Amino acid sequence: MGRFPVIRLRHGAFLFERTLVMGIVNVTPDSFSDGGVFFDVDSAVAHGLALVAQGADCLDVGGESTRPGARPVSEEEELARVLPVVSELASRAGVPISIDTTKARVAARAIGHGADVVNDISGGLYDPDVIRVADDMGAAYVLGHLRGRTLAETHQAIPPTFDEAREELANRLSQLPAGLVARTLIDPGLGFGKGTRENLELIRRCGELGTAIDRPVVIGASRKRFLGELTGRPLGDRDDATVGACLAASLAGADMVRVHDVKRVHDALVVFEAITRGATRDPDGIARGIP
Repeated sequence: MGRFPVIRLRHGAFLFERTLVMGIVNVTPDSFSDGGVFFDVDSAVAHGLALVAQGADCLDVGGESTRPGARPVSEEEELARVLPVVSELASRAGVPISIDTTKARVAARAIGHGADVVNDISGGLYDPDVIRVADDMGAAYVLGHLRGRTLAETHQAIPPTFDEAREELANRLSQLPAGLVARTLIDPGLGFGKGTRENLELIRRCGELGTAIDRPVVIGASRKRFLGELTGRPLGDRDDATVGACLAASLAGADMVRVHDVKRVHDALVVFEAITRGATRDPDGIARGIP
């Protein structure tokens, strides 16, 4: 068994017996990595289903880019983008669906359409009511770390040390309703007001972070700028670097990784776990000891 209890959802559960893989489904024209590629409903749904076939344990649907300089999106526009996709995937994908939003109303509507998880990069700083929505509606919650009350403030913030990020996450967790804490995962927010040095330390010590706060840790390194700074690769050529970051995160104790290229990361984790932990995955995705 993993070090954390199962988080039971309305549609499935998170079993922390291995590093889980969250597949990214961006329904945006301007996301930093794949903006516009899966912008229409049919393409986004097909992409999500393909990610599940490749090994995704859950899908994270987002309708607003969080890259520096991105245009803010109204609630109505975000809802129009994500609700049809969430609804279709919730009925067809067979894995939990997460809504990637900082807005309480978007979270509430998405949960009503079948989402099980609210992935809030701001940890409630942008819209405190999102916490109430997740609590009242029985959703799991990914509490992200950043500084600032807006995206512009976040990307201009002074980078935190590891200890500061840990203390800030612990403080925000302590303010959540007791029932929601048991359904909460933490995300140290790679790239959100953090540079390469901070990102690398957060990956290297992510297991320590989870142990200190006593919650599962999500690492979202996929295709991010610091990987380009390390490798010299452009944005469209960072999937191999992402695999390296995810394997390092798994070794360090990450409980979930959030990625664009599920197939690469899933297959690398399968081999990594077989070698390092003597475990393989059966068709239902549960880690088993190798006979």
